[in-house]
Amino acid sequence: MRFLIAGGGGFIGSHLSEKLLKKGHKVVAVDNFCSSSRKNIEGFKEHENFNVVEEDILNGVSIEGEIDYVLHFASRASPKNYQEHPLHTLRTNTEGTLKMCRLADNKNAKLLYASTSEVYGDPEKHPQTEDYWGNVNPHGPRSCYDEGKRAGEATLRSYSEKNNLDYRIIRIFNTYGPRMMKNDGRVVTNFMRQAKNGKPITVYGDGTQTRSFCYIEDLVAGIIKSTESENGKVYNLGNPEEHTINELAEKIKDLTGSDSQIVHRELPQDDPLRRKPDISKAKRELGWEPETGLSEGLEKTLKAF
Repeated sequence: MRFLIAGGGGFIGSHLSEKLLKKGHKVVAVDNFCSSSRKNIEGFKEHENFNVVEEDILNGVSIEGEIDYVLHFASRASPKNYQEHPLHTLRTNTEGTLKMCRLADNKNAKLLYASTSEVYGDPEKHPQTEDYWGNVNPHGPRSCYDEGKRAGEATLRSYSEKNNLDYRIIRIFNTYGPRMMKNDGRVVTNFMRQAKNGKPITVYGDGTQTRSFCYIEDLVAGIIKSTESENGKVYNLGNPEEHTINELAEKIKDLTGSDSQIVHRELPQDDPLRRKPDISKAKRELGWEPETGLSEGLEKTLKAF
């Protein structure tokens, strides 16, 4: 098949591009590289079935020939990055999503939208299931991303009701691995950079808040399985192993052999206190679940780092 991946040069998009190429598919990666690196695609950019269109989806994307599947991963995703560019982030997930719907519709293609666990906000339900509506601040510092993704989901639903678009949605929980931007401000890269440089490891809040970390190879396997799902389906994709931020800091200290001190700073506004996906739906309907434990995944990430 021929896949168009919006955000195909990003952290997740590049791994997904590479995997689809290995499976024998054709890939058109659309990316403006505003929050990613061209180095992500160095290893396969000359592949005969791979093409790059350097463009912002907000400007529209013109692609010749047939497209079987549109995978919409275009968006700034780290809090540091999207809070520096809030309007662009919001527009990418609203206007950009509408443009991807129209593109898929015009090409008679299926569409998969990469949403996020942030649609659940600071959840009052734990673990989070796909039928939970969330607890999101619509007027906070994270709203450009949280509400942008929620609006993106609503865009797919609304467009489909009028145009019978064949779509599905994945809600991605914290993912890590090679090709993450080292200065993106996310917790895994922050801790690794600080530990390897002998700097204090900065934990925001008291460190008892939790996250569930999914290794990139596991996530990509789940994404590919999701492309085969039925129209209108929504799936949580993440690792249900829950870890405190303090645990993560200690693990990275041990793996790097660092003697960095762990220091605590004020917790940012609206930062979720607990995050854990219920993936029973994906296990039941897709036959998918992650296989990589946190220590193994962190070791692989450190080698690439």
